[in-house]
Amino acid sequence: AFSPDGQKVLTASADRTAKLWSTASGECSLTLVGHRDWVSSAAFSPDGQEVLTTSQDRTARLWSTTSGMSLRTFMGHGDSVWFASFAPVA
Repeated sequence: AFSPDGQKVLTASADRTAKLWSTASGECSLTLVGHRDWVSSAAFSPDGQEVLTTSQDRTARLWSTTSGMSLRTFMGHGDSVWFASFAPVA
């Protein structure tokens, strides 16, 4: 997924992380660590300040794109969570 400003790319991986990459340099600028199984999906918030990830570990997590800290973990699914999405700005 591309950030709203086009400056970053967000990837989800079987290595249990999501990563933010610079579109200009191609370098990883931030690694989001915390899921206990592979990350199935990742999406930017409309303002680009947060990222939502989903995982085979049955959770979704909200992250800060500046600090890389997990802000909240959403638990309660009985199986893998497959898709992350934000509502568009009205």
